[in-house]
Amino acid sequence: MKLIDCHTHTQFSVDSEADINKCIMRAAELGLAAYAITDHCECNAWYDEAHYTSAPPDVDHFNYKDDFYGSVEAVTKLKEQYGGKLNLICGVELGQILHDTEVARIVNADKRVDFIVGSVHQVLGEKDFYYIDYEKLTMDEIYDLLERYFREVNEMSRTDLFDVIGHITYCLRYMKQRHGICPDISRFDDIIADTFRNLAQNGRGIEINTSGLRQGFGDTFPDLKYVKMFRDLGGEILSIGSDSHTVEDIGKDVEKGAETAYAAGFKRLAFFKGRKPQFTDIV
Repeated sequence: MKLIDCHTHTQFSVDSEADINKCIMRAAELGLAAYAITDHCECNAWYDEAHYTSAPPDVDHFNYKDDFYGSVEAVTKLKEQYGGKLNLICGVELGQILHDTEVARIVNADKRVDFIVGSVHQVLGEKDFYYIDYEKLTMDEIYDLLERYFREVNEMSRTDLFDVIGHITYCLRYMKQRHGICPDISRFDDIIADTFRNLAQNGRGIEINTSGLRQGFGDTFPDLKYVKMFRDLGGEILSIGSDSHTVEDIGKDVEKGAETAYAAGFKRLAFFKGRKPQFTDIV
């Protein structure tokens, strides 16, 4: 099985201290068929804090512009250094695309970027899902929040500003891990199915994010049901990422992610070079 890890973070992400050189050495040791560095870039906090004086976003870090350019410059140089030794991909996890599409277009226009994971970490007007105290919310409020999340993801799926949607059930992570709250998202299946049809029709994909397997969630983001739904609705582009923020977590559970992909009917996995999908067989 040729494994890939196309969602990872390094020292250029605000929530990671992973040395980028050690990350690359670890990926080479694992013999990954493709390894993408996708450091965080949140569109709603691209500029410094002073830029947002009229309506500052609810974030704890600003100036992602510097993070983005720092990561891309470093990975571009390392691609030259490791040429022929590792299939190193220069990527970015682009958050909150709809909150500032002008910023998203700046990132998309950078020709050094091979791959863009489009993610929604916070819906418009709310904190990142990481910071929400779900015990203070009623179930009706939680379902309202989830509906707004899936509708924002759906709207993003209609744009051309990303390659795959990252951890499409990310919204469930912290409410389950910290509070044992397990809402039934099947009520949003029509919205999710429409998102998947948009992606399939426009040559874009989703990822299987394996972080939930090691972080107490107990499953991938999304799980087998939704990976299969994507396949049944014509989806062909499926990536896998560990969402590692440490050297040790690179490649974690990507084999299990590949097994989920195969069980859903996929025979190959996608990675991107020059914003174009490339494929590797699962078996």
